[in-house]
Amino acid sequence: MESNVKYDSWFRCIGGCPDRHPLNEIIYKCPKCGELLEVVHDLEPLKEKGAEYWKDLFDGRYRRPDFPYGSSVWGKKEMVCPNVDNENIISMYEGGTNLFHAHRFARAIGMEDLWVKESGNNATGSFKDLGMTVLVSMVNQMIAEGQEILGVACASTGDTSASLAAYCAAAGLRAIVFLPRGKVSTAQLIQPLASGALTLALDTDFDGCMELVREICARNKIYLANSMNSLRVEGQKTVGMEIVQQLNWEVPDTIIIPGGNLGNVSALGKGLILMRELGMIDRFPRIICAQAAKANPLYLSYLSGFEEYEPITAGNTVASAIRIGNPVSIRKAIKVLKEFDGIVEQATEGELANAAAWADRTGLFCCPHTGVALAVLLKLLEAGKIGRRERVVVISTANGLKFTEFKTRYHEGKLDEVESRFANLPVDLPADYGEIKKAIYENI
Repeated sequence: MESNVKYDSWFRCIGGCPDRHPLNEIIYKCPKCGELLEVVHDLEPLKEKGAEYWKDLFDGRYRRPDFPYGSSVWGKKEMVCPNVDNENIISMYEGGTNLFHAHRFARAIGMEDLWVKESGNNATGSFKDLGMTVLVSMVNQMIAEGQEILGVACASTGDTSASLAAYCAAAGLRAIVFLPRGKVSTAQLIQPLASGALTLALDTDFDGCMELVREICARNKIYLANSMNSLRVEGQKTVGMEIVQQLNWEVPDTIIIPGGNLGNVSALGKGLILMRELGMIDRFPRIICAQAAKANPLYLSYLSGFEEYEPITAGNTVASAIRIGNPVSIRKAIKVLKEFDGIVEQATEGELANAAAWADRTGLFCCPHTGVALAVLLKLLEAGKIGRRERVVVISTANGLKFTEFKTRYHEGKLDEVESRFANLPVDLPADYGEIKKAIYENI
């Protein structure tokens, strides 16, 4: 199912420096100006096929057993990473996750057309798999070509480490993860441990871990897997492409996405920009980035029209995966938001926890970061910045099962700064028919 046409892509500086760098070069920033790199595709052979060709091809591959094209990432290989040979691809059938029609929650909040993209249904329970399959596959390709790489490393607040560890385990590569000690849920911590990763719990926050992993990778033959590595973005960009595909190639009015290190925001925009360049869509959705109020550097920059930006020290938030005060992809994200009529809004601990619990009552099981996005939806709906008849897609970034401690503490009323409006606890009863019947009728 792979075309005989030659497709190509390479690294290029986002600051405009003209040099090209091959994707199998170990490089993360422009050597001339220090800016981040991005992956650029040769558009001419892609355009030659035409938009309808690509739609038909992608629909024909979608969730089929043909390796590697049944993956919703590798089903779009020509637009993601054509430089990897199929035999070096490491895939766990990522993508293809449910686009949940949240009709009950929509009715409850006065909307008509609300969808939740459940990226937490990927193999390791988060959207990170979309990017990690591309990065680890390229490392596998580089090693097959004779390059010496001792391991692959990342700093993480949980989900990235789980994804890297699993994909490296599938490839037979050594994974090294840097975690902020005591700031990752037990369910997230056990994932890299179970996959055999060397797990370093450091007495610092995510930004401190990020600084250290960059130094380790720069001075040793260890490959960096964080989202400053643009290969990750190439896989993650397929979430927007897949949303459009699942809506029968129609573009929603608005997409809301949680933002921490902001690689996901820039990736979302990148995929949609490519689709428009190829004539697969004729308009853009508005992109809304949702941040936790205790980790909100992008929101603070948005208040100044993005004229000012200062890193912050992120505070304690239950939305631990986006507890980042100095996001690596800030410039890329701002560029996307400007192009997509973007909005940035924040949610407090109480707002995000109650939004997640409310949505849970309608069939979802939300991670706290999805709670941030839903809380922002509620705020912008109330403010009239989102229309009640808009088609809105909320991207849920991780599986709620990774955050059972957050759920438990919410329902027990033990979360700081949170008044649990939707708390629900077991009813303790004797094994007595009359008492059971009474409790049922009192609560239905």
